[in-house]
Amino acid sequence: MSADFEGSVALVTGGSRGIGRAVAREFAARGATVVVQFRADRAAAEATVASLGGAGRHLAVAADVADPGQALALVGRVVEEHGRVDVLVNNAGVYEAHPVLETSYGDWVGSWRRTIDVNLLGPANLIHAVAPHMAAAGGGRIVNVSSRGAFRGEPDHPAYGASKAGLNSLGQSMARALGGHGIYVTTVAPGFVETDMAAPFLDGPEGDAIRAQSPLGRAATAEEVARVVVFLATPGAESTTGAVVDVNGASYLRT
Repeated sequence: MSADFEGSVALVTGGSRGIGRAVAREFAARGATVVVQFRADRAAAEATVASLGGAGRHLAVAADVADPGQALALVGRVVEEHGRVDVLVNNAGVYEAHPVLETSYGDWVGSWRRTIDVNLLGPANLIHAVAPHMAAAGGGRIVNVSSRGAFRGEPDHPAYGASKAGLNSLGQSMARALGGHGIYVTTVAPGFVETDMAAPFLDGPEGDAIRAQSPLGRAATAEEVARVVVFLATPGAESTTGAVVDVNGASYLRT
């Protein structure tokens, strides 16, 4: 395994499980010091950190990225502990069902508020918090984890689809705003991935139909997504800035 990130510090949100855990492991394997953000499941986050090796090198930090103050404090904690943030991976997200004809107005409003706060405003605030540190250090990498749903539509989870479409646009705007400062911003858009979040769907009655959406006959693994995330953050991939990369096994092709 190459050591592309030796001496670098990577902050991975939602790193306690799923894609975030796989991303943390991939960065650590390539030499990075990793900070794993989690909201509530400390045991899972600590398990992620323990799996990275290098006793005492990596760190789990509790923060609610939906809270602007906690997002800012999270970045401050990383800088305080390690002196820098070289890579930010905005992976934390929520996926709440709220079908428009089956959801009360109050529940509808609540689902939209929570989803936008975590999936879109959280990444926006974290980017604002890390950008000055990255610019002062001569550059950095930001990778956002979006979704196929931003393009395909999410009929039962419309706030999720809208938040991820907004995240795609945010990444492109930040790529243009920050590229001149050596900060490169890219986005990964997975389809279904074998994670705890997707398990109720993949293991449910529609699981076979979901897997059949891809000619591969399966969902992606978290490790496959993680390898794309880390590639986009790797030195030498600067001209990918502004890109939204599909990782959906050809289950949805956009033009």
